[in-house]
Formats: sequence, C-alpha cells, structure tokens
Amino acid sequence: MKSSYSILPAPLLGTVGLIGLAILTSIAHADSSDAGTSASSPAAIDPPPTTILRSSPHVAPGLIFIAPIAVSSLAIPGGGTDAGSSGSPSTGQEGPEIIDDFGRPVWFLPITNGQSAADFRVQRFHGEPVITWSQEQGLGGLAKGLTTDYILDRHYRIVATVTAGNGLDADAHEFNITPEDTALITVYNAVTRDLTSVGGAANGLVIDGIVQEIDIASGRVLLEWHSLDHVSLEESHQPLPASPTAPYDYFHINAVSLDEDGNLLISSRHTWTVYKLDRHTGTIIWRLGGDNSDFTLGPNVPFAWQHNPIAVDRDTIRLFDNESSGTPVVPESRVIWIRRNVATKTATLLQSFVHPDRLSAGSQGGSQALQNGDTFVGWGSVPRISEFDRNGNLIFDASLPAGYDTYRAYRFEWEGQPDTRPAAVVSVNGGITVVHAIWNGATDVARWDVVGNSGRERDIDESLLVGSSPWNGLDTAISIDGKPKAVRVVARNRFGREIASSPVTAIVE
Repeated sequence: MKSSYSILPAPLLGTVGLIGLAILTSIAHADSSDAGTSASSPAAIDPPPTTILRSSPHVAPGLIFIAPIAVSSLAIPGGGTDAGSSGSPSTGQEGPEIIDDFGRPVWFLPITNGQSAADFRVQRFHGEPVITWSQEQGLGGLAKGLTTDYILDRHYRIVATVTAGNGLDADAHEFNITPEDTALITVYNAVTRDLTSVGGAANGLVIDGIVQEIDIASGRVLLEWHSLDHVSLEESHQPLPASPTAPYDYFHINAVSLDEDGNLLISSRHTWTVYKLDRHTGTIIWRLGGDNSDFTLGPNVPFAWQHNPIAVDRDTIRLFDNESSGTPVVPESRVIWIRRNVATKTATLLQSFVHPDRLSAGSQGGSQALQNGDTFVGWGSVPRISEFDRNGNLIFDASLPAGYDTYRAYRFEWEGQPDTRPAAVVSVNGGITVVHAIWNGATDVARWDVVGNSGRERDIDESLLVGSSPWNGLDTAISIDGKPKAVRVVARNRFGREIASSPVTAIVE
C-alpha cells in the first residue's frame, strides 16, 4: 500500500513501552541466511484468553477488536465510577488485540510500560484503513504521564500519533478520526473552583471535561471546549469525593463524535446527558437527558451513567445505557435507540437490547452498528462482548477472564499485511518436537507447512514436508515428524499459494 504520509521513526516504539512489538519484529526480521536457535516457548505473546460462549454462522463478517485491561490499571476518579470487573487478573498481558470468531488471536501488542490501551478499532486516515487506539496510565481519571493516540497502517507501522494541545494531556476515552483527518479527543484537567453550591469547599478542585479537535498533520488545535464554561456543577449526579482534597469529577466526559450535520455529540456520564455542540463555536445546541433536558423523554427513554452516543441518522441516536455506576439505577444495562424530534422537543424509544443474562455494567461499554444490520456490543466492566441480529437475538457472545475489562469492543473487516517475515520457534519436550509458526497480524494465512533438512544442519530441503497444520491463531503449534536438525515454516493462503516463509531455525535438544 502506498501512503501519502510519512512513517514515524522507530525509536518512538521504545519511548512508549511497546516492547512486545519490538521483540516480535526482531524475531521476524532475522536474516534468512542465519539459523536461529530453539526456544522453550514463543516469548512476548501472552494475551488473556477469550472464551466463546455462543456463536452462529450468521454473524457479520470481520474480526473482533478488543483491548484487554487489567482491573488494577483502571483509575477511580472522584469517588470511583470506572471501577472494573471483579476478581484479579488470571493470566495474560494488556494491549490492543484482534481475535477471530473462535477467540484466536490474530494480532496482539503487549504493552509493558504500565499504560493501557483503549478504544482499539479500525478507522480511515488519508483515505486508507488504519488501526487506532489511545494509550495512557489510569484509564478513567486524570492521566498519569503523556497520553498518546496511535495510528498504524495495514502493515502495523506507526504512521502518526496525536497528543493534546495547549499544554494539556489527553484522556483515553475517545480517539475519533473525522473525514477531514482531524482527531476528536477528550481531556480531563483539574482546576480550582468554588464548590460550595454543591456542598464542597470554596477553593476545591474540580475536573473540567474538555474536547479538542486537532489537525493530525500539524498538531494544531482547531477547537477547544470546556464543560465548566457551559455546564454547571448542579447538573451532576456524581457525589462529592470522600476526601476534600480529591478533585470532583462532576462531568466525566467519555465520548465525542460527529452528528449527521457535522456538529458534535458528547456524552457526560455524570450529568446523565448527551450534549450537541456547535462544532465551530462550542455553543450547546441542545441537551438530551439529565436534569435540564431540552427534550421531553418518553416512556423508557431516561438513561443513566451512559457511554458512546452515536448518530444513526439525522433524528436517531444509539447509546450504551449503563444504568449503573456500581449501584444500579435499574437492574440491567442496555443498548437503546432514541428518536429525537427537534420541532416538538420530544424523545421516544425506538428499540432496546438487553443481554439475556441481564448484565449490569458499572462502567465503560459501547455499541457498533454492523453493515448487515447486526449490533456489536462491548459490555465494559462486565468482560463480555456480544453480537445481536437486527431483531435483538443474541447470536454471538464471548468473555474475557476474570480481572480483565475491554473499554469498548468492535467488529471490522481488516486485511493485515505485516512487513515482517514469519518466525519459527521450536520447543522440544520429552522427545516431542513442536514448531510454533508465528506471524503477528497476518490475516490471509490458511495453512502452515513445516519443511526440514535431510542431513546437514542448515541444509533445508524445501520438498521435505515434516509437518502441516491449518492456521490456528498467531501462534500455531505444529507437531513434526522425525528429528530434523533445522526447520522453516511456510505460510500458505486459502488457494495453497505460498505467501511467506520464515528464516531457518536450528533445533537444539
């Protein structure tokens, strides 16, 4: 793929702690003239396992995009509304991950510097499909250290990054690329304010919810909107923090996206409100929900502690209605479609999906409309991901292990073409030799062949097939016949054509 934008320098990887990618790249870039050495296991790849609970041949096409986060990585801002699922992490690393419908990893990037990834998805940049995510320490509260948004091309190369402007630090709740190649991001910033109107100190700290629109190419801030300039403290449903020195997260901005007319939709979790903003001036055009709604809410429309409002059409919004911040308002979370009538200032419920297990997500979550009419749902602090057909029937359901969340979840069609070579990692245990075929992010491998040598250690006979297996995840384990001195793995597509092969790996017992 030719790109009209430049690749950022490789040293950037080290500065943000993407050690896993560096390890995997160094393995795959080994010179083909040199034999590798055997290893006890494929190092640096250990995503938490995904368990498939229900599936169907009728799910939409595409792969699943998640970003497992250990609960201990989540912040508890101003009294604790982004607490994660119960339990301690059982196994695996954190990082953005692509899996298939069987839960098998396709691409995974371990993040090892204490940060976490959020909002991992496919977007378009300069007209090309890219994968993007936000990365910070302490998702859900004031950022600790620089928060960076990443854009990678189909070859998994970093092509651009985004950080907040005007001396502020971004927040990982949202990284949304617009058709104009600008970025919509959120920022949390603690400032001093008089909180006596809500029972706080005269010189208390409050978190200002900020939206920035940034030109990705130049980093220039095109729009900056501050909640404190437009939304009073009295609109909040969030209680003051127990500690008088802790900042009051009265607004908790968690989403910003484009409405159908090009203006902005933002979500304030703690005011239970979706706001429409003029994209040029920042003026609030209307409020939906909360105590000062400009719309009269019809039966079953009121929502609480919500996430991810998305414009479906010029009159309809779909949002993830948590209905809980740890203590449920109603027993279960739901995905709802709200029809807003600007002329009559009324809002009506068009549709509502609830998980059959009556899941209640105390934080996080989102929904995505798929091209076949299905709806894909990430249940946030309840570590489940689901797909519903257009009639609300659950046709796909999966779970992460206890102790892990994924802030959002998506399904996208994606063609990954790593610019690395595959790697063959060999383990020998009790006389049984297993070759691990690893090609992180390759989406068109249907089968792996293992070819070995017929005598000398580095003399590979490409016609000597010693093992073969259908692709079974980015680490496909293949038991081999005989005792060759060295092996190479060969990736083949669904037509049987060779698309890549690894360097030679020597087998040392």
